[in-house]
Amino acid sequence: MKTVQVIFVSASLSLAACGGATSTTGSGTTTSGSSDTTTTETTAVTGPAEPFELPAAGDLPAAIAGAQRSEENRARDRFRHPRETLTFFGIEPGMRVVEISPGGGWYTEILAPYLRESGTLVAAIPSAEGSRARYRQTFVDLQTAHPEVFGAAELATFDTPDTIELGADGSADMVLTFRNIHGMVNDEGVEPAFAAFFRVLRPGGVLGVVQHRAPEGSDPFMSARGGYVPEAYVIDVAQRAGFVLEERSEINANPNDDHDHPEGVWTLPPSYRLGDTDRAQYEAIGESDRMTLRFRKPAE
Repeated sequence: MKTVQVIFVSASLSLAACGGATSTTGSGTTTSGSSDTTTTETTAVTGPAEPFELPAAGDLPAAIAGAQRSEENRARDRFRHPRETLTFFGIEPGMRVVEISPGGGWYTEILAPYLRESGTLVAAIPSAEGSRARYRQTFVDLQTAHPEVFGAAELATFDTPDTIELGADGSADMVLTFRNIHGMVNDEGVEPAFAAFFRVLRPGGVLGVVQHRAPEGSDPFMSARGGYVPEAYVIDVAQRAGFVLEERSEINANPNDDHDHPEGVWTLPPSYRLGDTDRAQYEAIGESDRMTLRFRKPAE
C-alpha cells in the first residue's frame, strides 16, 4: 500500500446542497432538494493530518476501514452500514460506477479508493454553469487538493431537472443514489433522472437506491419536502423507467423513526436542525428509516 500524507481541511464540502433546488418544508424552512442538509449548512470533510496508507484498491473492508475516511463519517457507519449496503448492491472491482449527487462525499470516501486502480468512479454533480456551479467547483477543488484519494474519479453532470449527462448509453455497470431522491421529486426531475439512470447502464446493470422512507400511502410530493419518499412510489418510478425490482433489504431500516418531525428528516442526526432542542430525544431515535432497493436493467 502506498503511504501518503493527506490533510483534509474543512474543505467546505458544501456539496451537502449538491444537486438540488431549494424547496420548503411544512414549517417554511428552505432545504436543499437532493441532500440531507439545508443550503446554508455545510458538510466539512476532516481527516488525518499524519501520513497514512491508502487502502488496497478493490478491497471493500479496507476501503471502509481506511484512514482516508474522516472520523465524523466513520461515526455514521452504525446507521448507514456501508459494507452490507454495497455488498447487497453487488459492487465489484473493475466496475464503472456512477454516484449520483455525492453531497458531502460520505460514500465517495469509500468508493474512490475502492475503484481507484480497478474500476472507475463517476461523480455526477451539478453543471459548471448555473446556480449550483459552486458545488461542482468544490468537488474539483477536492480532487486537486487530494488526488491520491479522489483524483481518479471522473465527472458527469447531474443538474435536475434540466441537465443530466451521465455518460454514453450502456457505459456503466452500476448507478448508486444515496438519500437524494426527495431532491429529484422536489426539483420535478425524478422521472428524467431515472430515465437517465436506465440509459447509462449496460443491459444487466444495477441501480442501487437508499432513500429516507415515508409511510406507505403518503403523498410523495408532500413527504419529499421533509426528505421522505414512499417506497412504493420509488419502485413505481423505477419500473416505469424500465427497471426490474430485484430485491429489497431492511439493512438501513430504523423502526424508531416515526417519520414525523418538526424539520423533517433534518431534525434527526446528523443534521440536528433544531440544535439543542430535544437533542437527546432525536439522538436516541438515530438516523432516518431508509429503504434499500436493488433494481436491474433487463439484459437484452
